[in-house]
Amino acid sequence: MRREYLPTIDLEKWANLNDIQRNGIYVDTADDHKGKRIVASSKVESSQNHDVLVTVPSHLILSLETVWIYAKSDRHLLEVLEAVGDYSRTARGAILIFLLLQITHNASAGSDRVSVSSPWTQYVRFVPPEENLPSFWSEDKRALAAGTSLEAALDSKLRSLDREFTHLRDSTSMIGWCQRHWWNAGADGLTFDDWKAVDSMYRSRALDLPGTGHAMVPYIDMANHASGDDTVALYETDADGNAVLIRREGKTLNFGNEVTITYGDDKGACEMLFSYGFIEDSMTSARELFLDLKIPDDDPLKLAKTSIARSPPGFKLYESGGSIDWDGGFVWLVCVNEEDGLDFRLLQTIDGERELKVFWKDQEILPNLGLRDLLQEEQLWDVFQLRAVATLQSRVEQQLLALERAKAGNHSMEDLHKASCPHLNTIKLRDLEEKLMVQAYEDFEQQKNTLLTSQVVQDYLTSANKEQEVPDEDDFT
Repeated sequence: MRREYLPTIDLEKWANLNDIQRNGIYVDTADDHKGKRIVASSKVESSQNHDVLVTVPSHLILSLETVWIYAKSDRHLLEVLEAVGDYSRTARGAILIFLLLQITHNASAGSDRVSVSSPWTQYVRFVPPEENLPSFWSEDKRALAAGTSLEAALDSKLRSLDREFTHLRDSTSMIGWCQRHWWNAGADGLTFDDWKAVDSMYRSRALDLPGTGHAMVPYIDMANHASGDDTVALYETDADGNAVLIRREGKTLNFGNEVTITYGDDKGACEMLFSYGFIEDSMTSARELFLDLKIPDDDPLKLAKTSIARSPPGFKLYESGGSIDWDGGFVWLVCVNEEDGLDFRLLQTIDGERELKVFWKDQEILPNLGLRDLLQEEQLWDVFQLRAVATLQSRVEQQLLALERAKAGNHSMEDLHKASCPHLNTIKLRDLEEKLMVQAYEDFEQQKNTLLTSQVVQDYLTSANKEQEVPDEDDFT
């Protein structure tokens, strides 16, 4: 859809009109691909009582609750929220639809204008699409992420966005104004890029606001990220439910200093690039990464395991006390089978339906009692650990080889994009993740060697070898 944007200088006028209180700060345009930023307009000493820098009235906070409040007086918004069903009962779903209605209002005119004007109708005109987010990268730029964990995350995200957009179209295709403004409007209609735009607005700006949950807070969401001691301010909710930006204790602001918040000091390099479009210059470690894991095709229980899995099909590697640890319940499901004690049963529910249940030696595996907890009580626990570590190490090795192949094949594309943000960030991500995976491989090798010294493991391997040596009774060779 057609979009027109407002200059940054007009944001202060908008803030005045909507009673956003500012204390010695304003928003201007950054010079380093970070878009807008909050900066100090005067000096604030750390000893002065000027802790609250911004106060945003509670009615301006965009949350699941406030979207449905807006819908009480906006029939167009209500129609779409009800049409998409359960999707609009989540904070993300409701907020994305609300943002889309604001953009549609700005693109329409006259007696056929869509939706009701609100403070957010103007505010979205200060927020262009976050084109540095990987979901906006062209196909050749996305190729730069090959071999990193961003590659799979981005593919999954684009598929998810496509499913959401298709659901939106299918759910609203019979609504008259949606047909006119979205689906039958030709080049001026709603496109997948428009859906990616509202997703990027939410994903890069949403805050986990105390007392509210996931929400968007105008003006405060112009603050950029800085971690550790470089974080200047914190966001909070005051006693009246307003969102406030508070200067951290001991921080002095001089004229022109940027007021930063943290998007999450513990977030990994991939998550930062995926959600915000950059990796912090000071980041020297990937911190964590997620690798997918497939159940082998020759596993007789593959279909059952895939359908019953409650955790994502993969595992997370993360730094822990100078070494690499991992987390992922799916790994244990891959590493055991029927001969170990894993069993699947199709049981009838009280409603007469049939439901697949998973058991470990006649004990049902429930969400609050995972497979790992049950395996840990087994005599063969060391054997199961060895299988898990070997599986993890093999998957890490596979990813390292894929990363090496991608590095060799991307040299020509790197020349085309070597000055771009995607190139610089993906090169850094690649280096940081490679460093983490190399350490993980070495740590798993050490764990594997330790487990091989276990008497339980040695007895198990000896028994397995003897079974393989026993000739088949029908083998007359």
